[in-house]
Amino acid sequence: MTNAEKILSGKTYLGIELGSTRIKACLTDDSFLPVAAGSYSWENRFENGFWTYSLEDIHNGIRACYADLVKNVKEKYGADLTEVGAIGVSAMMHGYMAFDKDNDLLVPFRTWRNTTTAQAADELTNLLGFNIPQRCSISHLYQAILNKEEHLSRLAYINTLAGYIHFLFTGRFEVGIGEASGIFPVESMQYNAEYVKKTEALFKEKGFSHKLADILPIPRNAGYKGAVLTEKGAAFLDPTGNLKSGIPVCPPEGDAGTGMTATNSIREKTGNVSAGTSVFSMLVLEKPLKGYYPEIDVVATPNGLPVAMVHCNNCCGEVDAWVKLFSEFAKLSGIDMDRSALYELLYKNAADSYIGDSGLAVYNFISGEPVAGVEEGHPMYFRKGNSKLTLGSFFRAQLYSSAAALKIGMDILFENESVLAECFTGHGGLFKIKGVAQQIFADAINTKFRTMETAGEGGAWGMSLLAAYMQKGNGRTLEDFLDEDVFSGMSSCTLSPSSEGRADFERFMENYKCGLAFQQKRKG
Repeated sequence: MTNAEKILSGKTYLGIELGSTRIKACLTDDSFLPVAAGSYSWENRFENGFWTYSLEDIHNGIRACYADLVKNVKEKYGADLTEVGAIGVSAMMHGYMAFDKDNDLLVPFRTWRNTTTAQAADELTNLLGFNIPQRCSISHLYQAILNKEEHLSRLAYINTLAGYIHFLFTGRFEVGIGEASGIFPVESMQYNAEYVKKTEALFKEKGFSHKLADILPIPRNAGYKGAVLTEKGAAFLDPTGNLKSGIPVCPPEGDAGTGMTATNSIREKTGNVSAGTSVFSMLVLEKPLKGYYPEIDVVATPNGLPVAMVHCNNCCGEVDAWVKLFSEFAKLSGIDMDRSALYELLYKNAADSYIGDSGLAVYNFISGEPVAGVEEGHPMYFRKGNSKLTLGSFFRAQLYSSAAALKIGMDILFENESVLAECFTGHGGLFKIKGVAQQIFADAINTKFRTMETAGEGGAWGMSLLAAYMQKGNGRTLEDFLDEDVFSGMSSCTLSPSSEGRADFERFMENYKCGLAFQQKRKG
C-alpha cells in the first residue's frame, strides 16, 4: 500500500507538539515512520511580569501548523487529509492555565519559563519532603494563593497547555501520567494521596478550600482509550471542515514524555536529553532517590515509572542568536548563506577546536536558571584578557554552555545518589548536526551518548508513537511496543566520552562556576 493510500484510508497517526518556538505536527504511517510534517513558528512574550502566549497565539498557531501539514500531504501525495488512525497532542510541560466554570481563561497562560514562584516552590518542597520545581503547576497555584490573586475567587480548575488542547479536541479533563507529574507529584498512576492531604491542609490555612481532585486533570496511563475527537474539536483544528470527527485521541503528554518515547528511553537505567529552547535530561530510576534536591525533579514516564529529571530553562536560544548574528555579517559581506548550512559550518568548526586555557566561560541565560541559582537571565561571556580568541573556541564554548547547567544537576545524581545510566539518547534541534553536540554531551556527563536517524524529529513524532501505541499496543507494555514495533530496525550512532573532550569540558566548568556568583547577583 502506498503512503497516499494509507493516508486516504486513515492508516496513519498524528502527533502535534506545541514547543517554545515552534508548533510541529508529525504524521506517521503504520510502520511508524514520518511521512509528512507541518510547523508554525511562534514566540512567547514577556508581559506584566510573566512569560506567556495568548489564547489567540495558541489557537491560531495550532491551526496554522495543522494547515501546513495538510498542505504538505497534498504536495507530496496528492491526497486530502480527512482522517487518521489516532491523534495525540503534547506541549511544553508544566505551567499554569486557570479557568472558571464557563471554561474562560482567568489570567494569561504562565509558561514553564517563569521563575516567579520561588516562595511557593520552597514551602511546598519543605512541606512534602519532595522537590517541587518553580515551573510545576501546583507551585504557580500556591504562589497565586500566597499573592492573594483576585482570579482565585472564580477558579474552577487548572490545566496545562497540553491538557487544554486535549480538552478542546475531546471535551475531557485528563492528561497522561507523565504530564500529571509536572502538575503535582504522582504515585501508582494517581496524584500522591499523602501529599494531596498535606497540600490541601496548607491551602485551607491560606483561605483556599478547593479539593485538588476537583481542580486538577485526571491522570491517565499510556494506551488509555476513551477520548475521541468531537465535532467541535475537529472544527477547531480544521476550520475547513475536511477533518472527520470520531478519531481516537490518546492522553496528552508533556514534552518530557514525548522525548522519552521518541528516544526509546522508557526502561530503567535508560535516559535521554532533549535539547531545544530548554534542555532537560530524563533518567528512568531503578529505585527511589535517598534525598531530594532543588536541582532534581522526580517525574514519570508516560507509563508511570519514576524518572529523575534535570530541567534547565536555557539551551539553544543564545546559540541561535549568535548564528543569526553571523548570518547578518555574511549578508553584509555579500554572501547569502542558507541558515542550515551556516549552523553546520559553525558546529563543525567548533568540533575541531578546544577552549584550552583561554578562560572562556559562556552563560546562555536568556531567562532565569534555577538549577544554577540564577534568578534573571543575562547572557554573557568571559575570557582571559591575554588569551587568543578564535571563532572555533568561542562557538564551542557556546555549545558547552548548553550542557553546563544540566551538568550541575547530573553530577548530583551520579555523585550523591550513585545512580546508574547505561546510555543517554539525544533528540531535538541541537543534535541535528551529526556528532558535534552529541560528543560534547557524552564528554559533559561522561556517559555513552546515542542519536538515532530520527534525532531531529522531536516530540511531535514521539506523540504520534503514543497515539499509535493506544491503537496497536495490544496489551503489551509501552517498552515492548517501542522495542518490537518501532525501534527494532532503527539505525543509530553511539559515541563514547573522549579523554581530551572531558578534560576540556571540565576546564570550561571551572571557569563557568567561578563566574556564576556574578550571574546570581545580577538583577535588572
